[in-house]
Amino acid sequence: MAGHSTVDEKVMIQMLPENSDSLVCIKVSGKLTDAEYQNFIPSVEAIIKKSGTIKFYVDILDLDGWEWRVAWDDFAFGIEHWNKFSKIAIVGEKRWAQISAWATNKFAGGEVRFFHGNEATEALSWVKH
Repeated sequence: MAGHSTVDEKVMIQMLPENSDSLVCIKVSGKLTDAEYQNFIPSVEAIIKKSGTIKFYVDILDLDGWEWRVAWDDFAFGIEHWNKFSKIAIVGEKRWAQISAWATNKFAGGEVRFFHGNEATEALSWVKH
């Protein structure tokens, strides 16, 4: 089944080529594990330390879900770094992603916007400027 992830498939947090000094662009696929999330976070923290504030683009079109611990760790990361994100662009199709973007926008230091998959180019342009 297209878009369906099995336990045996490798989960990926892929850094995209659009990354720059203060722009982090990623694509997340499959079911996100806490181990993978924990391996990824130090790279974001290093960019925050170097740049002060960052812009963040995340493509979650192929994200099938996450371990419960990821949600907690992401919440804790967000609380610690809430004022370090000037813009966050979330590209997805699922309703929970839209709700997540809306809720994050209420608490984040910067602006958070949700974009549908066919708006990915617009999302990247928005987050860059």
